[in-house]
Amino acid sequence: MAVHDNSQRRPGFRVPSLRRAGTAPASAESTAAADTATRAYILAGLRILTGFVFLWAFLDKTFGLGYATPSGKAWTDGGSPTQGFLSGVAVGPMESAFHDWAGAVWADWLFMLGLLGIGVALIAGIGLRLAAVGGTLMMALMWVAEWPPAQHLSNGSPSMSTNPFVDYHLIYAVVLIALAAAGAGATWGLGRVWARLPFVSRNRWLL
Repeated sequence: MAVHDNSQRRPGFRVPSLRRAGTAPASAESTAAADTATRAYILAGLRILTGFVFLWAFLDKTFGLGYATPSGKAWTDGGSPTQGFLSGVAVGPMESAFHDWAGAVWADWLFMLGLLGIGVALIAGIGLRLAAVGGTLMMALMWVAEWPPAQHLSNGSPSMSTNPFVDYHLIYAVVLIALAAAGAGATWGLGRVWARLPFVSRNRWLL
């Protein structure tokens, strides 16, 4: 395909410059500050969206909002948040252990408190380190429950795994760790207020 250079160009649509005429180019300091602010907003948005994933799971399983948990099978109706998932584990080194845990009161409470705590922490921008640790542990257990490396289930049927290692549980875990490492609670959150609390300032692991 040949490219021709036309000396006589016809007028066309041009995107106007966002910089006012006569103003000097932005300094390196202001550009760096703008980039830092942009990154902070992106991380804050990612933090809030990820937090809503956990918080919504808690609300749906608690009240049976008709999405993953139908009405009448909610935790408040006597249903078990872990029974369906853990009893359905059909592969992996912890298959029998998950079956034993399915529907146990302690498992229900730990799972639901984990969803609530991680969701609130992320949305509020507080305790991100604790949320990262708890969320990573939860995601690791759920990864083992689904066991992506297996090509076949215990009964010999195809597992339908699409990747032997990476799945959304690992992605969530990495996101939680990244948000905590970046201190993403200061923008659109209560991170700065939380960090100034005397008890938190003395125990930095609570950040």
